[in-house]
Amino acid sequence: MEDQNRKPDDWYTWQYRSDQTESRSDARPSSSTTSVPGRSLVTGGLSSGGGMDDPYRERPQPRPFTVSGGVRYWEPAPARRGGGSFRTVFFSFLAGVILVGGLMFAADHFNWFTDRTAGPSQAAEPRNDVRPAASPSGGSGSAMVDDVVRPNTIAEIFEKANPAVVKIVTYTRSASRSFDPFDFWYFWEEYFGGQDNGLRETGMGSGFFFDSSGYILTNQHVISGADEVQVQVIGYQEPFKAQVLGTSYELDLAVLKIEGKDFPTLPLGDSDKMKIGDWVIAIGNPYGFDHTLTVGVISAKERPIPINDGGRIRQYENLLQTDASINPGNSGGPLLNLNGEVIGINTAVSAQAQGIGFAIPTSTILEVLDQLKNNEQPPAPFIGVNLVNLTPQLAERLGLEGTEGALVQGVLYGSPAYEADIRQYDVITGMDGKSYKTSDELVKAIQSRKVGDTVTLHIIRAGKKIDLQVKIGDRNKYENRR
Repeated sequence: MEDQNRKPDDWYTWQYRSDQTESRSDARPSSSTTSVPGRSLVTGGLSSGGGMDDPYRERPQPRPFTVSGGVRYWEPAPARRGGGSFRTVFFSFLAGVILVGGLMFAADHFNWFTDRTAGPSQAAEPRNDVRPAASPSGGSGSAMVDDVVRPNTIAEIFEKANPAVVKIVTYTRSASRSFDPFDFWYFWEEYFGGQDNGLRETGMGSGFFFDSSGYILTNQHVISGADEVQVQVIGYQEPFKAQVLGTSYELDLAVLKIEGKDFPTLPLGDSDKMKIGDWVIAIGNPYGFDHTLTVGVISAKERPIPINDGGRIRQYENLLQTDASINPGNSGGPLLNLNGEVIGINTAVSAQAQGIGFAIPTSTILEVLDQLKNNEQPPAPFIGVNLVNLTPQLAERLGLEGTEGALVQGVLYGSPAYEADIRQYDVITGMDGKSYKTSDELVKAIQSRKVGDTVTLHIIRAGKKIDLQVKIGDRNKYENRR
């Protein structure tokens, strides 16, 4: 290491060396070397060119720049101990606190991390369906923000709508049983009672008043097969015995009537104005938990679903799909928008999934409500055939090239199709010049016609194309005449 590369403190731990020689201070020069007058850097003494003394003998002079015990030029000086005083650490910490605090204050004061261009004029317009999360008198001192996740009007809507929602309980009369001394339930019902007149509770659902004079709207499947229907109304101790007025199996709608007046009602809104994602509220009596509130959104619209109702397929059309929880007992209850208006009747739920419920829209209800209220059955257009979709296997067996059309699986005796000579294994490919690829499309087209209309069906029978004219009939009249 060269002297100029050493730190100033290192001069006290290393010996000086001559700038003219690379020899160590304890090396003797050759005899031909002549001494130069002056002070030696090693001994610190005086030297002369011609003195009597031995020039090679070191004089015992003090050496102030050496360390005791001898010095070895190849060994570095021992490292100095690190660490600082407590005062240094404390003031360093204090300086860091002041620096960070100052930066935080400056960032907040000058809005370093926010958009400076945003001002009151660019703030989003407040939504009509939400309210501030806190009132100005709340005393929290925090900024007012809108709850854009879920509207805060739900509690108020429920408070106003709930009195108009009713619980419907159905009963059937049990057949009389012969005396059996080993039948425990025979003695229990005989001596401890049960329902009067042998009535047994068989079902439970929901409904709501749409007319203050006691008219209630619910699902047809809620009161189907009941010998007696009772309605429990908020504010009344005893249930009301209801009269069943008009019903529609195809639409799954029914109107009930109880005696009384000035009942609270719910207004019917326009389901066509609802959009996917709009908030909805469901009220009902799931599993006997009276007046339960659930909240969700419209998940989809115009859903068609078939439901097996005791061996008979009930085909629903144009249903609203929602993720608001709908369970057994919710059927017939209202599905409300944020204005407190009924936009659907809770009807069905997927048994294989969660959060998939369905409601009949008010666009369907309003078309037949007056007829149901007047104890009339809405006409149900039909022709009297059972249809299935064509599969590649069926098409091959029938000698058809494609799978477009509906295969006639059966024809009801005495129905319009029977009278028009439509036969089993006929393939209906269209109606009135328009083709239909599936049985669902064909059924929708038939139901869109009015009772009494005459249509032309395009049929393939035994490989030949024929046209048959059929008069649209009324399913209700057909079923009632048998």
